[in-house]
Amino acid sequence: MPIKNRFAEMQGEITSWRRDLHENPELMFETHRTAAFVADRLKEFGCDEITTGIGRTGVVATIKGRSDTNGKVIGLRADMDALPILEQTGLDYASKTPGAMHACGHDGHTAMLLGAAKYLAETRNFDGTVVVIFQPAEEGGGGGKEMCDDGMMDRWNIQEVYGMHNWPGVPSGTFAIRPGSFFAAADQIEINVVGKGAHAAKPHEGIDPTVVASKIVLALQTIVSRGVDPISQLVVSITSFETSSNAYNVIPSSVHLKGTVRTMDKEVQKFAEKRINEIVTHTAAAFGAVAEVIYHLGYPVMVNHEAQTEFAAKVATDVSGACDTAPMIMGGEDFAFMLEERPGAYILVGNGDTAPVHHPEYNFDDDAIPAGCSWWAGLAETAMPIR
Repeated sequence: MPIKNRFAEMQGEITSWRRDLHENPELMFETHRTAAFVADRLKEFGCDEITTGIGRTGVVATIKGRSDTNGKVIGLRADMDALPILEQTGLDYASKTPGAMHACGHDGHTAMLLGAAKYLAETRNFDGTVVVIFQPAEEGGGGGKEMCDDGMMDRWNIQEVYGMHNWPGVPSGTFAIRPGSFFAAADQIEINVVGKGAHAAKPHEGIDPTVVASKIVLALQTIVSRGVDPISQLVVSITSFETSSNAYNVIPSSVHLKGTVRTMDKEVQKFAEKRINEIVTHTAAAFGAVAEVIYHLGYPVMVNHEAQTEFAAKVATDVSGACDTAPMIMGGEDFAFMLEERPGAYILVGNGDTAPVHHPEYNFDDDAIPAGCSWWAGLAETAMPIR
């Protein structure tokens, strides 16, 4: 089952959808235009049932096969939201919304799943039901969890679920996947350090929270370098350092830090949270300051199920001739919530030699469309063959 000729024929149309979405990016759950665009296309394709407003602004549609002798139902999911980034691509179809950009390729994911939905609705060459899922708020909003909390899996009797993400730096249209832990748990931390403000010329009269916070930032790195087994996957990154004063001659009274913790194992995650609290509070106390940690649990580890990963890799190999083993990725992915509710798998499709995701010069490679669509369609036809 190589790339389907139908998708080569449809590539121009699918590309036009993708570029329309790229021009009109929407953030988080505010994907109203995008959801309407998706719902309109699905209606044109003749999908059997189209439901909007799942997970606030998500869209779910069903496509029934020629028969349904085994009652099998598989879900195929694409994300729809953009990022709060000012685009710098200079493309003719660049974002028309200042400060918002499809810098992660969700426009491509949505367009490819629409292409697959059109093909599956035309051919219906499978025995069972396909549920196509268009999700908002993957970029930090937990839209996948919102859709699951809305009862999506039970409402449509989804038995397995599959997702896909483009990956720059990998040849366009090729695939990579791995079983087990794949994308990291992505937690957020906030640290408030309170000292005593003073004149910068009289530091002895205050308790300088900038010095304390600096010590904390450095000490937190020992959690990775000295606290866990070197083969464990752990990232602790402080990404924001904000003082209560920006004057050159004032020692501020407080400092606010923000950062992220990425883990692939729940025990490592628990250990990291414990050590962050200990290091922060005790380091501050050593200098006479006070500090607190606010630890926000984010997306869980995204874990591919073994049997479904093997199946997804087989379909990818049928499409492109091979499927590589992907590395563990310390980025977060809220498809993890769907994989906690149902067995399934998540795969990477190559985006060619492009800027990385979340970069202002990133652009989805439209040459990947036929392969991506063929994989989506191949999942349905292979998992639910006509007997």
